Amino acid sequence: MKKIMMALALVLMVTGLSAQSKILYDFKATTLDGQKFDLSSLKGKKVMVVNTASKCGLTPQYASLEKLYEQYKDQNFVIIGFPANNFASQEPGTNAEIKTFCTQNYGVTFPMMSKISVKGEDMDPLYKWLTNKSENKVVDAPVQWNFQKFLINEKGELADVAFPKELPDEEKIIKWIEGK
Repeated sequence: MKKIMMALALVLMVTGLSAQSKILYDFKATTLDGQKFDLSSLKGKKVMVVNTASKCGLTPQYASLEKLYEQYKDQNFVIIGFPANNFASQEPGTNAEIKTFCTQNYGVTFPMMSKISVKGEDMDPLYKWLTNKSENKVVDAPVQWNFQKFLINEKGELADVAFPKELPDEEKIIKWIEGK
């Protein structure tokens, strides 16, 4: 009987551990400059994670993203850009070229990470979490195209998704940032 109880306790413990879902703070990234970026440094902030591209019809969203960031960055809000070349090869540049493009053309000051894959066999672990309900416990949201926005709450949990053609300054996003 004692062995059965111990086995049951072990099963419950393992099941409990596997049921714990990850949050944004469990991931790390690398900036365009090659510096390590621990996403746990964003604890207590609302975060918009967006996959970007320099040669896309939606690329002008960089201007709206920067404006949004400037408006709310002092209110516990941050945007993190993840360049990706997954859609029609619209982000062919190197990290240095991407940084120059973003800075010169859109004055981007929000954190930009190094280029990653946001779909397919080589998908970055962060995007596996963002796009799979089995990992984020909220929704399946495969990346449809460049500039898909994932909204993360102050606890590091996925809160919502704004699809590529939804502009960064849409009412639903502003209300989410402002907590309305």
